Amino acid sequence: MAEQLSLPNVDAPAEPLLDADAPAEESSRAVAPLGLNARSSLRAAMAAFEIYMQQQGFAENTVKAFLSDLNILLQFTGVGIAIGDISTKDLNRFIHWMLHERGVPCNPKSLARRVTTLKVFFGWLAETGVLSSDPAASVIHKPVMTPLSKILSDAEIERALGVTQALRHAERPDARPHLLLTLLLHTGIKKGECMNIVMNHLDFDDPTQPVLWIRYANPRRRHKERKLRLPVWWPSVLAEYRAQYQPQEALFPCTARNLEYVLKHVAEQAQFRHGLSFEMLRWTCAVRDYRAGMSAAKLRQKLGISKITWREVATKIAKLAGPPL
Repeated sequence: MAEQLSLPNVDAPAEPLLDADAPAEESSRAVAPLGLNARSSLRAAMAAFEIYMQQQGFAENTVKAFLSDLNILLQFTGVGIAIGDISTKDLNRFIHWMLHERGVPCNPKSLARRVTTLKVFFGWLAETGVLSSDPAASVIHKPVMTPLSKILSDAEIERALGVTQALRHAERPDARPHLLLTLLLHTGIKKGECMNIVMNHLDFDDPTQPVLWIRYANPRRRHKERKLRLPVWWPSVLAEYRAQYQPQEALFPCTARNLEYVLKHVAEQAQFRHGLSFEMLRWTCAVRDYRAGMSAAKLRQKLGISKITWREVATKIAKLAGPPL
C-alpha cells in the first residue's frame, strides 16, 4: 500500500492489538484483601487500599494524595469506625465539614480530588465484596474541568503533513519530522513513551500489520504496556530516517527538548499560531479515533490510562469531538 499524504482518512484507527502475551486488562474483578470485611476499621481498609494502589501501578503522588484525603476522613469519623458503618449521609456531612467547619481552606480542585478519592476507595471496597454497596456512589461529584485542549483540524493536519513531506523530500532530506508527526498522530503516545522507544519495540515481521510495543521498565507501570498498530507505510519512513540519523538503540537518540523543537519548527512552517506539541497530537489522535467509532474500552487502552483518569478524559474527548456551539 502506497503512503498517503492525507491523514484523516489514511487508515482505520490504530487500535490496540490484544495479544496473549500482553498484560491483563484492569477490568478483571478485584479480589477482596485477606481478612478485610465490613466490620474492619477504616484504618485497616486504608492500609489494604495502599497495597492495592501500589499493585495497580498508581503514580506515587496519587497514592500519597489519596491516603492524605482518607486521613482527613479518618479525622472526621474517628479512628474506631468500621467501614461498614460509613453511610452516604456521613460522606456528604464530611464534605460539608471540609468546606465549612474544618477551618482549613478547601479549594474546588482539592475538593474534587477528595470526592474522587472517596469514590475510588469505596468503589474498590464494593467491587471486592468487602461492602455490599458503595456509599460514595451517590455522593455528588463536581469535577473541576480544566480548559479543553487544543487539537488540530483536518485542514491543519494536512498542512503539517505537507510541511513534513516537503522536509522529507528536500534537497537535504530530513525524514525525522514526518516520522515523529505521523507516529504521534497515529498512536497518541506520551512524550515520555516516545522517548523510551528502542528499536526492538518495533515489530515489522508482518508487513501488513507493523506494530509498536509500549514498554515500561518500572514493574508498577506494567499495566500500561500495550502494542499499537502502525500504518503499513510507516516502516519505509523509518528506513529513511535510520539511513539519515543512524540510531543504534533508541529510536530518538536525542533529548525530548530536541523533539519539541522539531514540532515547533513544523508549526512555524505550517503557520500555526497555537504551536504544536506532544499533548496536542495526543488529544488529536484520541478525538480522531473517537470520531471513527473506536470503543471507549479500546481507546482507553490505546492511550494507556487508568479507569480513574478515563472518567475526566472521556468527557473531554467527547466535547472536543462534538460540533462547535
